[in-house]
Amino acid sequence: MTSVDLDQLKKAAALKAVEFVRAGMVVGLGTGSTAKHMIMALGDKVRAGMNLRGVPTSQETAVLARQAGIPLVDAENRWEIDVAIDGADQVDPHFNLIKGGGGALLKEKIVAASSKQFIVMVDHTKQVPVLGGSFPLPIEVIPFGWGSTAREIETLTRSRVVLRERNGVPFKTEAGNLIVDVHLDRIDNPKGVEIALNQIPGVVETGLFVGRTDVLIVGTAAGPETHLAKRI
Repeated sequence: MTSVDLDQLKKAAALKAVEFVRAGMVVGLGTGSTAKHMIMALGDKVRAGMNLRGVPTSQETAVLARQAGIPLVDAENRWEIDVAIDGADQVDPHFNLIKGGGGALLKEKIVAASSKQFIVMVDHTKQVPVLGGSFPLPIEVIPFGWGSTAREIETLTRSRVVLRERNGVPFKTEAGNLIVDVHLDRIDNPKGVEIALNQIPGVVETGLFVGRTDVLIVGTAAGPETHLAKRI
């Protein structure tokens, strides 16, 4: 399947996701290629007269939202987010996610945690039987002593940890932190791994989103599929 075909599946999933948005809602706006389609679709709703406001998860998303005509909530405010809509780099059968390929995982998790409903939209290639393997786990760490933090992560996970770089220099998040990418063959216990990693001093947040997804929308060749999370 070509990248153009995959982009169409992402767009179809995004259009399905915005059907959950109602007038008057505050909407968490994700970051990434699928989120871009969602933002454009929400912009169409605003231009058609729908009243809504957005909380962006990155500066890139904020720019896109303003261009689309979506009013934004003050980033320093105390939000009441009705629904957050975002993509993912991987999703397992239990709707656990790996996110952070674009480097916005901290803001994305804050927005997801602040939302009454979290909707994830992906194309079918992002579905995996178990997290890890083909995609590394991003972890945001503070710059101070990051090498020691990375060593602790390596010891805990028994895996290779690589500092993320862009154009030969360390990648900096919007919060001024670094990201290390952890190459794990498989993550059989995402919740346990997330808890353990967050105990390491210097770790700000992980790209594991465990038990947060309420609705999963998957773009497939036969059309978008909507799956509701089963809560125990």
